Amino acid sequence: MDLILQIWGGAFYLINKILFALSEGKHGKTEKQLKVSGWSIYILGVPAWVIILVGHQNWIAAAIEAGGIPAMLLGLYNTYHDHKRPHKAFNIFVILCTYSSLAFGLIYSLSIHGGITSVSQVLEVGVMSGFLMGSYFMAKNNPDGWLFFMLMNLSMASLMFLQEKPILMGQQLLSLCFVLYGFNKTRKR
Repeated sequence: MDLILQIWGGAFYLINKILFALSEGKHGKTEKQLKVSGWSIYILGVPAWVIILVGHQNWIAAAIEAGGIPAMLLGLYNTYHDHKRPHKAFNIFVILCTYSSLAFGLIYSLSIHGGITSVSQVLEVGVMSGFLMGSYFMAKNNPDGWLFFMLMNLSMASLMFLQEKPILMGQQLLSLCFVLYGFNKTRKR
């Protein structure tokens, strides 16, 4: 089952990063289709990531993955409407979900482990910061999201290495390549 979850979560996440990176070089309908597909495919991979992370008591990272779904939906909504129909209530809801999941995961992890007591928790904080800020900036069509995704990829790759999940570690490093590509494309624009 662990292998299936690694392949499922890793493949969907990697496809998301590939689609986002490829969309940076496109315009119009093609760009929109790639981004809508990217937001959608990531959401479908979240359950596998949450199961894996909870199984290793990575409460911070698990809470962030689950709590990041509203940011993904905001990105999907904004992309579908070409960032021309901001939805203020939805935006506030996403911010509340983001901060609530951040607080829940952090507080729960701190209470279970008695503070930040391990390298894995430090890496989870890197994942948390990179994922939440990266997803939020990307949902707002802000290219700074790529920088936060770099932090997230490196932190998650390190965490997966420590927890002997070679497929997910490799997928994170491969995703980092596409994040770098996407970041470089945005800098050239």
